[in-house]
Amino acid sequence: MSRSDTPRLVGRLAALPDYVPGKGASQGCEDLKLSSNENPYPPLPSVVSAVQRQAGRVNRYPDPGCAALVGALAERLDVPAEHLVVGTGSVSVARLLVRATAGPGDEVLYAWRSFEAYPIMAEICGATSVRVPLRADDTHDLEAMADAVTERTRLIFVCNPNNPTGTVVRRAELERFLDRVPNDVLVVLDEAYIEFVRDAEVPDGVELYRERGNVCVLRTFSKAYGLAGLRIGYVVAHEPVAVVLRKAGLPFGVSQLAQDAAVASLRAEDELLERVELLVKERSRLTAGLRDLGFAPPDSEANFVWLALGDRTAEFTGACAAAGAAVRPYGADGVRITVGLPEANDAVLRVARGWRH
Repeated sequence: MSRSDTPRLVGRLAALPDYVPGKGASQGCEDLKLSSNENPYPPLPSVVSAVQRQAGRVNRYPDPGCAALVGALAERLDVPAEHLVVGTGSVSVARLLVRATAGPGDEVLYAWRSFEAYPIMAEICGATSVRVPLRADDTHDLEAMADAVTERTRLIFVCNPNNPTGTVVRRAELERFLDRVPNDVLVVLDEAYIEFVRDAEVPDGVELYRERGNVCVLRTFSKAYGLAGLRIGYVVAHEPVAVVLRKAGLPFGVSQLAQDAAVASLRAEDELLERVELLVKERSRLTAGLRDLGFAPPDSEANFVWLALGDRTAEFTGACAAAGAAVRPYGADGVRITVGLPEANDAVLRVARGWRH
């Protein structure tokens, strides 16, 4: 191919960082894949049945408005249906939010480390990322984030619980922060892991959205509901924001398989949350076990545990891989370990015991 045959592309996209997915377990055992924050339990039979019923109709386009799911969510959350927008995972809706608010010359503000997709979303839209370092205890520094808001700030992400640290922002601190944010700046409360929260001081973002027109809430069916492979999430936002998101969204983007599975999951919520409770108990056991071995993971309210290992991150990741388990390294910052089934968590603890000693 000659030089003249090369298409002219948007230059900034070539420089984008890659989103790095969690690797699979080296021995091919999915139960030892603790790198992607997946729910280790398979879908409930009622959810599988809903998918099977719809599988024979995949020659038809899905409902573009996701009416049945929107109706079920509106009833479940007690919000107007017009305030709900569904997308292919909450990350796709987050990207729409960035596109709707920010462009060249604008700023997107978030803590760091936080969800890896935030800088990619901002840079795709030509916006400037403003990263505010986490505090020494791996929590959001909301005072510093408020201080970093400028007249160019258009959108702020608050990941609560935070990915990858599992730490949380509590109600009083979050409300003080929101009081300082200008009303024309959109604050996105990313609550992908809200179902795993047991800290009573962590607010339900939907309650904050009810009181503030510049707050919206991202949620997903990928984690607690175990539908990661079907890609479905949603945002709760006031109508001016929701209208724009629907216009910017991909027509027929959410498959009918995903829509029906999500509706079935909401109907089976009690059974699903029993599984979540099992994972919460395993989270406590894994955290305690790591601390007994001399590690210092922060309290996590998500379905994973964070180890700030610094320049030994790759070494620990390699030790887990040698034992057949996959964990998620973050450069030279640390390792995120998804809470899996008891046997998988035991495998990590065995690695940690040998690695530490």
